[in-house]
Amino acid sequence: MSIESTMKANAEALRRNPYPGRGIILGASPDGKRYVQVYWIMGRSENSRNRVFVNEGGTVRTQAFDASKVKDPSLIIYNAIRVAGKCHVVSNGAQTDTICDGLAAGKSFESSLAKARYEPDEPNFTPRISGVVNLGDADNPMALSVLKGSSAEAGLCLRQTFCYERATAGVGYCVTTYMTDGNPLPSFAGEPYALPLCDDIKDTARFYWDALNADNRISLAVKTIDRADGTVAIEIVNKHK
Repeated sequence: MSIESTMKANAEALRRNPYPGRGIILGASPDGKRYVQVYWIMGRSENSRNRVFVNEGGTVRTQAFDASKVKDPSLIIYNAIRVAGKCHVVSNGAQTDTICDGLAAGKSFESSLAKARYEPDEPNFTPRISGVVNLGDADNPMALSVLKGSSAEAGLCLRQTFCYERATAGVGYCVTTYMTDGNPLPSFAGEPYALPLCDDIKDTARFYWDALNADNRISLAVKTIDRADGTVAIEIVNKHK
């Protein structure tokens, strides 16, 4: 199967999936000029759905839409997209800051996550998913990480890192927190899967917003990074206006 056919099939599967949870895509625009990061959040509970993305000087963070309804901010309010030097970081939780602090201290992406674990939200034990685009690393410019609980041994954290030696034009690689809906929610399994990207940032945002389940989608952000000069653009879509 060609990469185009694979991406089309994977996009259709995403459209049919009621609850992939949070998702990260890393890749390159079809013209090859920009790296692309996509991050979305979904929610089933009132606490999870009470959120929007805000852009503060290039840092995208979650914020309560209605502060009076917040029950537990610990796992829902965090910096989702940040920059550390030449590294552009995205994650589904507090590990965004952990990674940026580690990179600033000279650690690698992987070693910065050495003490991070999946979320303590029993019984789901939601995976922590993270991604980085490193403009200073020509050999491995992109990497994705999944930290999840072991199905074989309770309490054991499995740490998977997927490094990409190049960004293929028009191709994004995706990890999500869950495979689909369930109780408990089944953690992401396998390797990141290929999805299509657009040249226009608004088109990419609309494509994935439309692909997510309308009842459960909450917020989505797309970030592009110019491969030549590092110029950044960010597009945000929020269910709550």
